[in-house]
Amino acid sequence: MSAINPEKLKSYTRPEGTPFRIQKIGHVVLNVTDMDRSVKFYTEVLGMKVSDVYKEDMMPGGMVFMRFNSDHHGVALVGGMPHESKSVELNHFAFEVGTLDEVLRAAIHLHKHKVQVDFEGRRRAGVQIAVEFRDPDGHRLEIYWGLDQVGSDGHVRPGNEWKWAHSLYDAVKDPVRGQDTNLADPELLKKFKTALAEAK
Repeated sequence: MSAINPEKLKSYTRPEGTPFRIQKIGHVVLNVTDMDRSVKFYTEVLGMKVSDVYKEDMMPGGMVFMRFNSDHHGVALVGGMPHESKSVELNHFAFEVGTLDEVLRAAIHLHKHKVQVDFEGRRRAGVQIAVEFRDPDGHRLEIYWGLDQVGSDGHVRPGNEWKWAHSLYDAVKDPVRGQDTNLADPELLKKFKTALAEAK
């Protein structure tokens, strides 16, 4: 395996005159082992709604389309996967929420539902505050708020301004420059600590 060359990697860019521009990641489709268990998780735990269902005669294993905004689907599931995900090809995918309070409420909710949580806090590049967790097949998911935005000048936050926080408490109490971590409900940190204690 060759060594990472950061400057070389940063030098790659969209060429002038590209005839299209990707706007967003439109949807993710996951293979699952147990369709009922997975749809129950994505609806009852993550709050998505089912838009449409293909039976096995339309798609081997069946397929369920789910939405979390006005798009017909943001996540779709295909049944028939023979074993749980090893998260080798796809590291994770993430869902943005509108407030920091929602990240804390999501973390509390996930702990109450005994969901496997892998990380809670602030990442470095992008400085988003997040909770990272697994779905029933082991796919890695993230709910986040506060991802840095890059303007037309292309300026990104320098690495010396990153603050990696390994807890939501530290992420809230020690913000990065320009990130307002005041909570609309200051009691959420106490509720989060209680949820952590009860989950153990």
